[in-house]
Parts: sequence; C-alpha cells; structure tokens
Amino acid sequence: SNVFMYYGLSNFYQNHRRYVKSRDDSQLNGDNSSLLNPSKECEPYRTNEDKPIAPCGAIANSMFNDTLELYRIDNDTRTPITLIKKGIAWWTDKNVKFRNPTGDGNNLTALFQGTTKPVNWPKPVYMLDSEPDNNGFINEDFIVWMRTAALPTFRKLYRLIERKNNFQPTLQAGKYSLDIAYNYPVHSFDGRKRMILSTISWMGGKNPFLGIAYITVGSICFFLGVVLLFIHHKYGNRNTSADIPN
Repeated sequence: SNVFMYYGLSNFYQNHRRYVKSRDDSQLNGDNSSLLNPSKECEPYRTNEDKPIAPCGAIANSMFNDTLELYRIDNDTRTPITLIKKGIAWWTDKNVKFRNPTGDGNNLTALFQGTTKPVNWPKPVYMLDSEPDNNGFINEDFIVWMRTAALPTFRKLYRLIERKNNFQPTLQAGKYSLDIAYNYPVHSFDGRKRMILSTISWMGGKNPFLGIAYITVGSICFFLGVVLLFIHHKYGNRNTSADIPN
C-alpha cells in the first residue's frame, strides 16, 4: 500500500498551556485585520521590528524545517524516491481553518505586505512553496505542524510515497539512503529526531498507543468491577429496615 513518511520529535512539549495558546486563529483564517494586528496571546512572538509577525505565536515560530530526501541505491546509482507533499493535512484544516488573506489579485507577496516573518524562520510565509495552492497559511507542512501533539514524543506526517501498481511493493527490498538538511536544532532541550516509514491497513495505522491505552483502561475497569461486585455481595444483604427489633 502507500507508504507514509513521518518525522518524529522527542522531549518536545507541544502540550504546554502557554505554547498551545500562542497563536491567532483569526489571522490563520485569513482575517485581514488580524493579519496586521495579531492577538496578544502571541506574545513575545507578536511583533518584530515594529512589524506584525505572520504567522504569529510560539507554535509557528518553532516550525520543523528539516528537509528529508530518500534515495534507492542500485549498483552505486542513487535513484530519488518521489515524495508527495500534498494530501498530508486534514481536509478541514486545509479548506476551513487555514486561509490566506484576501485582496486584489492572488499575489501573496502583496497580500502579506506590512508583515514580517517569524523570528526563527529563514524565509517569509509566502515563500514556503512555489505552488500557489500550497503556499502561505495553506501550506500543508505548516498546517500539519500547527496541529499540536498531546504527548512530548510524537510524530507528524511529512510526505507520502504513492503505490505505483498492485504487483510490486511501494518500496522494494534493497538499500536506501536518507539525506537530511539539518536546520532544526534539538540539543537545547535534550530532544531527538527520527524518521519513520509506515503503512496503514483497514484497521488504521501501526501506532500501538491507542491499543495499549484501551487495554489498560479496560483492565482497570474490569478489576474495579470485580472489587465492587465482591463488596456488594458481602455487604449488600444487610438489613436496611428502620424497624427496631424486639
């Protein structure tokens, strides 16, 4: 089936309360007034050099920006694997929650005029991609990052490797090499980075977290049920009548 490429981070707390709140959903939805006057929740990443930051906030400022390239090696010849960058974000995010500003024409450079890039970004938001339907606030890499993770060790979808036909595996057995453009430092918070290749079946992905969580909660409920049944059986038949015996 199709193969999904993820990047993973560990010891990165996207669930911190102040971090989760550090964004402006109106700005991300293309509201022109919020574009030039971001929410105060974005502080200290609200403005830079007296210009509003677009997109503002700590979540956007810390966006993952390593570049991963996968190659298959045959007889010392490296053949690049085609990595699909579209279709990795939720449909509701791509078409509802995230919209580019509106105005005359479709020139994103003009629409974002008067704003500045996040502090840690090497380029502004309207230069994330060369394709208009994957640029600005609707860039899918950006959208995937903005959906914060619940746990400090997480993975996010990076690319899709599409199946070519039904008679050959998507990634055939053999030697592969991974080229990484290292832009995202993790030593400051004792983090680790990794790349994951995975597939999905009719039962979903191969992440065991939900299965382990369901089994654990189910076992606790079963144990408590047995304990409560024992207590009811032993103490539930006492005389509850208010009559005083002779």
